Amino acid sequence: MGYPKDLLISRAVVKHGSYAIVPPEGLVNNVIPGFEDCKVSILASPKMGASFVHYLVTMDKAGKNTQGFGGAEIETFVFCMEGKIKAYTQAQEAVLEDGGYMYCPPGEKLYLENLADGEAKLILYKQKYEALDGVQPWVVVGNVNEIAERVYDDMENVKIIDLLPTDLAFDMNMHILTFEPAGSHPFVETHVQEHGAYLFSGEGMYYLDNEWIPVKKGDYIWFGPYVPQAVYAVGREKLSYLYSKDCNRDAAL
Repeated sequence: MGYPKDLLISRAVVKHGSYAIVPPEGLVNNVIPGFEDCKVSILASPKMGASFVHYLVTMDKAGKNTQGFGGAEIETFVFCMEGKIKAYTQAQEAVLEDGGYMYCPPGEKLYLENLADGEAKLILYKQKYEALDGVQPWVVVGNVNEIAERVYDDMENVKIIDLLPTDLAFDMNMHILTFEPAGSHPFVETHVQEHGAYLFSGEGMYYLDNEWIPVKKGDYIWFGPYVPQAVYAVGREKLSYLYSKDCNRDAAL
């Protein structure tokens, strides 16, 4: 809290339709139907300019969503940062612990239940699926601790992990990008894809729409289409974040 011990100030930067940096100090809890004993903050939504919705969820000991999340034309994704949860559909279930995740295709509702004695902390995501003739995505379950990192764009001090298949059936992916101290992107990117990124660790200077802005662990960043972007990792620990990316589809007219 700021007042009365400090000034009412914020590091938040929101450029509607362009980009946003949302620090944890400014988050508020939202009442979302279906979520019981959960604190839910909406990090990004179409009201900001995003084509998806990103959430930060803290599940209390009895936290759950047994009404289902997503369905119809909506695909969903959950990532367990801390704790232990059960994530399931009508046909498949998985126990997710630190680094565990589940992707659910459109038509499959995602159900969540906290199995831990204490809190569980999650990143939750949904977007409309863009169908492609002849293919259909499937439920994916995994854990980042069981996936090998690979070098990102020939930068030996930058590593990437792909969480979802690169199959054309998927119109999105989730990645974890990790920069060693002093690591950076090889160039300033300017592309049609948009991202939503949650910073797990470290500090950095992010270049967004021709401005350098400091970011750190716990921040959320939304990158709109064609916004110039790149980062330098600073500080003494790795800068690492989970980010979403739309892919495998042509640009619509």
